[in-house]
Amino acid sequence: MSVQELVETFDLLPDWEDRYAYLIELGDKLPAFPETDKTEQNKVIGCMSNVWLTVSRQADGYDIRATSDAAIVRGLIAIVLSAVQGADKDTILTTDIKEIFTRLGLAEHLSPNRQNGFFAMWKTLQERVSQDKK
Repeated sequence: MSVQELVETFDLLPDWEDRYAYLIELGDKLPAFPETDKTEQNKVIGCMSNVWLTVSRQADGYDIRATSDAAIVRGLIAIVLSAVQGADKDTILTTDIKEIFTRLGLAEHLSPNRQNGFFAMWKTLQERVSQDKK
């Protein structure tokens, strides 16, 4: 699902209870994350919840996998993946995730801790991609 489709769906939902439920639904649809990848090396620092993230370069872009032990956070992961799954390095490094966050109205409806965790996950993703030699 594209970011634009997410924005349109969010706009159709009448209140934030419905939007939270939708976020949880998005998180439930994430691809399975192998238990063997839930390592300290893959853990995102700066999140209140446990979040694990892997990034691997494919021929045409990056395969990003992530999960969390918190339902809302898995939904936030799904938003990130909607923005950059399969994208090339330049796209990932130049995507304005704050603008997407604002368009979805998340800034007003997520706790500061959740917001900090969201941006910590984004920063970790960008750091891992930027460290890739190609």
